[in-house]
Amino acid sequence: MRSLPAASIAHLRNALHSGSKTPEEILSVHQTAWEKSAALNAFVTSLFQHGSASASQSQQQQPLQGIPFAVKDNFCIKGIPTTCASKMLQPFVPAYDATVVKRLRDAGAVLVGKTNMDEFAMGSGSVDSVVGPVKNPWNPLHIAGGSSGGSAVAVASGAAHFALGSDTGGSVRNPAGHCGIVGFKPSYGSVSRHGLIPLLNSTDVPSIFARLVEDVRTVFRVIAGCDIKDSTTFRKTLPEEKADVKRLRIGVAKEYNVPELSDDMRECWMRVADALEEQGADVRSVSLPHSEYANACYTVLNTCDVASNMARYDGIEFGYRSNTDRSSTNALYAATRHEAFNEVVRGRILAGNFFLLKRNFQNYFVRAAQVRRLIAEDFQKAFDSVDVILTPVTLTDAPSFPDFTAIDNRTQQEVQDLFTVGASLAGLPAVSVPVSWSARGLPMGMQLIAPFWRDYFLLDVAEILQHLVNFYHVEK
Repeated sequence: MRSLPAASIAHLRNALHSGSKTPEEILSVHQTAWEKSAALNAFVTSLFQHGSASASQSQQQQPLQGIPFAVKDNFCIKGIPTTCASKMLQPFVPAYDATVVKRLRDAGAVLVGKTNMDEFAMGSGSVDSVVGPVKNPWNPLHIAGGSSGGSAVAVASGAAHFALGSDTGGSVRNPAGHCGIVGFKPSYGSVSRHGLIPLLNSTDVPSIFARLVEDVRTVFRVIAGCDIKDSTTFRKTLPEEKADVKRLRIGVAKEYNVPELSDDMRECWMRVADALEEQGADVRSVSLPHSEYANACYTVLNTCDVASNMARYDGIEFGYRSNTDRSSTNALYAATRHEAFNEVVRGRILAGNFFLLKRNFQNYFVRAAQVRRLIAEDFQKAFDSVDVILTPVTLTDAPSFPDFTAIDNRTQQEVQDLFTVGASLAGLPAVSVPVSWSARGLPMGMQLIAPFWRDYFLLDVAEILQHLVNFYHVEK
């Protein structure tokens, strides 16, 4: 197994406090990495030139003093274009900061760029972007994963120390697995969505990429918490919990051992389970009987929200406006959407409107909501006998571009998010941890899922796993 060096945020802070490094020197290292990896197309907007001023103003008492970070291009930042990698929003410059971005900057973190993504976060490969696809840092002939692939590559390539993405059905865990870094989706409601341009309102969660679990925990402490601008955030504080591997009960979902799972990934899954068992954990089988319906349920709920959320992009109030046909209001709507939305977005809008028709609403939307409840109950029952559930993140390592694009976007979403969408529908915290390498020399990640609101416990288990597999050699 390769051993890759990784300096933690705590290590960098100690270096800053001792004077052995300056914020400008740390920023320069990341900027050099960005310049070397520019061909990977991770960024929509580079802000390194603004970062130097922020770095020089950072103060030592701040928890993220001088730490460079990147943000997926669907988070609003005052005065900086926020495009969602779409022609529709290329003229849009927000007048406010997303809550999570404001909290990070107030904590001293230095913003270095907005990252590439699938248009409006609709995809699982970061290939459907108006500025072109994101490429895998380990092999640019392969996808980075999506829809937050730009943020994953920014961290994996060293251009940013950590990054924010949005996870709706696996959009952070998926690219984290493909790029060999940690991707953490918190419990729904633990982090504010204010300033995040929505995809599926009831599962969207601002999420974190980093090389190390301890860095994810540090960032999470800064961004988590109630926000009066987001009524879905909870007022209660997340409990700080520690995990003991010798008392840990780990579930392996038998429904996830599907025929499509690659030999590499299945072997890795079993090897990780065995390694945890050797450390004293109790590994046992659990059942998630409704998991086979998760993707169909997610597709219906996702497209219904898409149809609603995309209705605001009409060419009238803000964003792109067509000049080809203004003969009527309806003609302007149609021309604007045809020119500014890609085929994937238009297809999801169409599907969502179909599911929401009066004659279809009961059979599609209501049924999907009922199935969602059954999926959540499956997890609740499983957690009666285990503390966390261990699954692969994806069926295989990162597909090549020809293999990925040979299949339509909707089918790819069902394939790529097979193991991640259930936790999203149930609102549970989940994390992808890099553990090994495939025969093709690409990273493979494992996912850990915990009960609702046990985010810090989950991160503690993830850190146990990270130390066990030693994917990264940590500089203390």
